[in-house]
Amino acid sequence: MNNLLQVEDDSRNALTARQYLDQRIDEFRVDRWQNEWRGQHIMRGRSPGASSVRLISNDYLSIAGHPEIVSAQIDALKATSESVLMSGVFLHGQTPQKQLECRFADWAGMPEAILSQSGYAANVGLLQAISGPGVPVYIDMHAHASLWDGIQSAGAEAHPWRHNDISHLRRQITAHGPGVVCVDSVYSTNGSVCKLAETVGMAKLMGCLVIVDESHSLGTHGPSGAGMVAGQGLTGDVDFITASLAKAFAGRAGLIMCPVGFSDYFWFTARPAIFSSCLLPHEISALDKTLDVVIRDEWRRESLHKNADIVRRGLADLGYNVDASKSQIIALESGLEYDTLCLRQAMEANDIFGSVFCAPATPKKRSLLRLSINASMSMNEIGKLLKACEDVRDQVGMWEWSSTRRKSASGQTTMLRTIC
Repeated sequence: MNNLLQVEDDSRNALTARQYLDQRIDEFRVDRWQNEWRGQHIMRGRSPGASSVRLISNDYLSIAGHPEIVSAQIDALKATSESVLMSGVFLHGQTPQKQLECRFADWAGMPEAILSQSGYAANVGLLQAISGPGVPVYIDMHAHASLWDGIQSAGAEAHPWRHNDISHLRRQITAHGPGVVCVDSVYSTNGSVCKLAETVGMAKLMGCLVIVDESHSLGTHGPSGAGMVAGQGLTGDVDFITASLAKAFAGRAGLIMCPVGFSDYFWFTARPAIFSSCLLPHEISALDKTLDVVIRDEWRRESLHKNADIVRRGLADLGYNVDASKSQIIALESGLEYDTLCLRQAMEANDIFGSVFCAPATPKKRSLLRLSINASMSMNEIGKLLKACEDVRDQVGMWEWSSTRRKSASGQTTMLRTIC
């Protein structure tokens, strides 16, 4: 009889859990898909064609499919009869991964480097290794979600500070004590740039460790692409640099650059490192050759920044508020999610494809269409993009966006609208 009651209890609990899951799925379908997006999907539209201007990729240097990199992968696949599928904790000696880690560290001027499965795994694992319950972590409110998730998984105390507001950071540290300061060098939603020197200086003054996520600046900024930290001469003051190598490196891996002796400690402390397999030989070979290309081809960075400058100026002249962007990431902030859906559709109708960012990637009423500029973008493509942005302004209600109104507070947009 008792066993029967136990089975009935288990069945009732399972049913309740399934009902809970169904309820959450239904809430998404009704609240967002049917109501907020009015029966259309904010992410799903047309597919780009051969003539499309594609600004959806993080391949900023336009090296995906580079023949030297492809050849290195093929050679590695042919040379390796079998791959050792195991956690990186088991790697020792001068393996190809360890050699590449040394190359990355030397290139960026850091003592050591660690390769992981992704930028997400790098940030989560790092925060597990250096923080925990009772440790305050000060994070810029625009920082990568992986840093936020790392704080949570470590059980540390998250103390957000207003974006690039150094005085607010100081007040937070004064209130809660020394800990870890987390920033992105280039913020991925709107392309704004961290006040690195001021932030690092404040963090060190207050006795904190510093993590700089260079996912969107490694390869694109600094000497030979070594990053914004190196470019500003801050390498000796930053404790950790992390990056996703799925951006300018067009690969699939994460990177942590760190103090002397940290890597051995990390492999035995961070759960993503312990319980995930290490990179495969052809991935290592590809990244090694990609580093050659990144260091050698300075013209790619020059072309990237030239293209981004032209696009930013052109959009500003059309009345768009792109003031936040100081990088190759440019956001058209339409605000409400349905407005962003309409913007995406209008741009795609003009053969322009960008990336929709909405909650939880952005605040609820600050969704946007992100344009990721790349080195190979032609003047014809830039002209096509700017023409499309000019043509859709009235159609998508750009003049009434909250971001446009913020800009018009200075009088700029009102004047431009009169001229146009």
